[in-house]
Amino acid sequence: MIEKDIHLLISIFCDVDDFCKQFEVEWHKILAESHPKPLAGKSNKRNRGSKLSLSEAMTIVIMFHRSGFRTFKDYYIRQVIPSLKKYFPNILSYHKFITLMKTCLFPIFVYSQACLGECTGISFVDSTLLTVCHTRRIHSHRVFKKIAKRGKTSTGYFYGFKLHLVINDKGEILAYMLTPGNVDDRIPVPDLSKNIFGKMFADKGYISHQLFIKLYDKGLEIITRLRKNMKNKLMSLVDKILLRKRGIIESVNNKLKNSCQIEHHRHRSPWNFFVNLISGIVAYAYEPCKPCIQFTCTEKQKLLSWLTV
Repeated sequence: MIEKDIHLLISIFCDVDDFCKQFEVEWHKILAESHPKPLAGKSNKRNRGSKLSLSEAMTIVIMFHRSGFRTFKDYYIRQVIPSLKKYFPNILSYHKFITLMKTCLFPIFVYSQACLGECTGISFVDSTLLTVCHTRRIHSHRVFKKIAKRGKTSTGYFYGFKLHLVINDKGEILAYMLTPGNVDDRIPVPDLSKNIFGKMFADKGYISHQLFIKLYDKGLEIITRLRKNMKNKLMSLVDKILLRKRGIIESVNNKLKNSCQIEHHRHRSPWNFFVNLISGIVAYAYEPCKPCIQFTCTEKQKLLSWLTV
């Protein structure tokens, strides 16, 4: 590994380890309360802990999305075992680590909430599809048979899920939600926008009078382009400028899929799919150069004049 990757590895591990020290104490309390006491003369099943700590396992999973490897197996066998053993002395074999990955799901989800950005008053919402198999293999697919659904986009039908994202103008993820592929894009918006204020920009798929009223009552204005069969409405110059910048969220989706590897067809477990997805979102939070809005000199002048009014 190059020096830059080592510094990133140490940085991620320190952050995750600090989180786990506080999280595991509270988590084990909840788990202890949920398990009933054993009957007299009987004992609970053995719950032998892994030599690899939770913070180490989470760090390894997150680093995969910054490694450049296309598959987790190649990453683990060709980089983690030979190159990272001095950093993780209790490293497990690949097959044992795969069975351990599902225990990281809830902790890494909680940690991902701490990695979200802050609302700046300008946000963008969109969804991207996550296919789990080719359309020709839908009927024979078994891994996600009970949870994945068939959906349709402008490019055609797909089988899988939708990842709904809300980002700010700095390219930071503010909220995310995973739904089956047949869910309307407008349904998750109220839950995604609970802690968001100002203006939210979206595409034509989010046009809904009821949704606009519901968000407006909470202090959030959703702005979309108009369909061809709709009457033209007055829109401020600032809104027109920011609406043209909506492509930033497409860049974020592209980075999540191609750089952070959140989508592929090689999953053999739904649990590991969720771990892979959330760890990819966490890895994106550590990305130093996120897509952000860049204004021209004319646009800056118009924005400044609007802000000073």
